[in-house]
Amino acid sequence: MFTKSIYINRRKNLKSKGLNGIGLFLGNTESPMNYPANTYRFRQDSSFLYFFGLNLSNLAAVIDFDNGEEYLFGDDVDIDDIIWMGPQPKMNELGNQIGIKNVLPINKLYDFISKQIQLKRTIHYLPPYRAENKILLNELLDIPIKSLKNLSSTELVRAVVSLRSIKAEEEIQEMEIAAEIGYKMHMCVFKMARPGIKEQEIAGMMDGIAYQYGQGPSFPTILSIHGETLHNPYHNNIMQDGDLLLADAGAQANSYYASDFTRVTPVSGKFTQKQKEIYEIVRRANQNTIEISAPGKKYIDIHLAAAKVIANGLIELGLMKGNVDDAVAQGAHTLFFVHGLGHMIGLDVHDMEDLGENYVGYDDELQRSEEFGTGSLRFAKTLKPGMIVSNEPGIYFIPALIEKWKAENKFSEFINYSQVEKYMNFGGIRLEDEILITEDACRLIGKRLPIEIKDVEDAMKD
Repeated sequence: MFTKSIYINRRKNLKSKGLNGIGLFLGNTESPMNYPANTYRFRQDSSFLYFFGLNLSNLAAVIDFDNGEEYLFGDDVDIDDIIWMGPQPKMNELGNQIGIKNVLPINKLYDFISKQIQLKRTIHYLPPYRAENKILLNELLDIPIKSLKNLSSTELVRAVVSLRSIKAEEEIQEMEIAAEIGYKMHMCVFKMARPGIKEQEIAGMMDGIAYQYGQGPSFPTILSIHGETLHNPYHNNIMQDGDLLLADAGAQANSYYASDFTRVTPVSGKFTQKQKEIYEIVRRANQNTIEISAPGKKYIDIHLAAAKVIANGLIELGLMKGNVDDAVAQGAHTLFFVHGLGHMIGLDVHDMEDLGENYVGYDDELQRSEEFGTGSLRFAKTLKPGMIVSNEPGIYFIPALIEKWKAENKFSEFINYSQVEKYMNFGGIRLEDEILITEDACRLIGKRLPIEIKDVEDAMKD
């Protein structure tokens, strides 16, 4: 937890956003894995953590935007709980830790909300994503479960996004810690990737490091010789000479702030010439993003700049042809660069995705594209100091997509399919760093993992 004053000020800033009525915030509950007493590892809701800081289950809170009062709801543990869990702080102590005086048992939440409904007050809540909280909201507000998301408060979402998007110094420090753990996770890939090794061995080591130094992985670790599958959960391949191993992984610090990095290593320890050529294009796109990212620039424009670096490199290799600007404008590059350049990172690895990507990454000025590839860009809007975003360009050779587009003769004026088919078994390359937008430019979060070809190969040496 941070100091009490930080949580008080965060709630004060939320109250200044001009909302009327009350804001209802539900913490998460324990969730059964395969029977009630065997639960998944507990993870508190990130917005609840941001405003209330308490990493315990079965809590709720209310902020009255009209009179400024704040309420915390939860139960003291009984002797049965203490036997299994040990002594726990009293709810009044927890309230004092975060600067809330009004502390009530959790069952009083029903009466409290019922009274607000009778008074016809506006009740703001964030979109629920956990089944347990959907059921609770249904009971509290008498809103059908299938309607809860659509009836959640757009005003509250926008207010929360505006606050959580700009990282304070204490948050940046925590993300540096998460990045340090992520660095350790990825360095074990450089040391372990060898022919004959099963992916699972490395993935297990990475996840172990994440738990050794923090709260575990910030998302399920992606580690695969089939990097052309973007979110590949499979770890049972045996690595062979000539394979490229893509590792996309990060950690949660003990504060739950996240990191997210991606590197690609040649299993043999040396890139082939063909691999070097594709790798270098992606590295240039990654570096170009770092060089041009700054306050006032739209990330959609930086995404398109990365796309042009990729298209130009592929034209030089003979995989694409024609005019670079025209090819990118029409979307021909998305055969290879099939996703967006990046997303926000914070308490969530895809920060605030539960609130809705279009609220986080877009605004009234900038609407999301419906085009393939570009439409997958999670964050597009104007950069501001304090924002932390991922920079993850990639080139992928996805056989099913190549065959589909070729059969449709799609973008044949820009794509040299006869050459592309020679890369059907290539896989994919993605290179990801985190960048903090500063007052006049940007800087990397954390110590940078090896990214130059020589540095990658040197890092793999015993």
